[in-house]
Amino acid sequence: MLTKKIAFIGSGAMGEAILSGLLREGLSRPENLCTSDTREERVRELQWKYNTQPFTDNLAAVAGADVVVLSVKPERLTEALRGLKGKIPAEALVISIVAGANIAKVSKGLHHPAVIRSMPNTPAQIGEGITVWMASSAVGEPQKEIARQLLGALGAQVEVDDEGYLDMATALSGTGPAYVFLFMEALIDAGVHMGFSRRVAEQLVLQTVKGSAAYYEAVNKKQDTHAAALRNLVTSPGGTTAQALYYLEKAGFRTALSRAVWAAYERSVELGKEQAVHNPEGTSGND
Repeated sequence: MLTKKIAFIGSGAMGEAILSGLLREGLSRPENLCTSDTREERVRELQWKYNTQPFTDNLAAVAGADVVVLSVKPERLTEALRGLKGKIPAEALVISIVAGANIAKVSKGLHHPAVIRSMPNTPAQIGEGITVWMASSAVGEPQKEIARQLLGALGAQVEVDDEGYLDMATALSGTGPAYVFLFMEALIDAGVHMGFSRRVAEQLVLQTVKGSAAYYEAVNKKQDTHAAALRNLVTSPGGTTAQALYYLEKAGFRTALSRAVWAAYERSVELGKEQAVHNPEGTSGND
């Protein structure tokens, strides 16, 4: 990895998360990281922060690259693919983090076979995310190992063998932080309603969520435990937790969450189809 030239097409928050993770983990050197963006001020900002190589020309950025990371916004993908079609170095690996863009679209748009589609989530920006990814048949094991290291710089990574899992991951882990934040917001508001100051309510909720996740992880390292078993441990018959859970179930909390995830999954599938219809030839240009 230290000798690989990595070009980022699109230099937004997630692109920065990857390059900063690579540097933090000692997997790359600044001189081997090329960032390309239509906004010169953005790539100059990254150069100042990380000493990376700035570009406003995608073709110049990918010249001689071993890995090309597509991190443009979905609405800019077609333009970016069109401008890079047939220009990716033959032996390079392309890793896309563009939501809704399937492998076939990216591969056809670039006229390049070695493509990995991935779905990271927001906590990846601090190295605590999880990324689900799948490789095309043209990606060999050495390139898969590069992907594991690169995506591992964002946190955990999971390889799958069916692209349908990427839409599922979009709905579950990709959108998942929003569900958690909404849950936390509701708990904080409940705390304020009872009489806590917002600062104290936020502190209580944040540590409760962090501690619960850490406890779940610690228990599962010792033995495989279902979440329901841990919930039962803190639910005394006739107690306060039992009363609270009764009202959550009565209000349809579990069903609402399940339906929300399914709705997100269906929308992810729809977006992929819409991209295929609106941009049948793929994408182009700068990010």
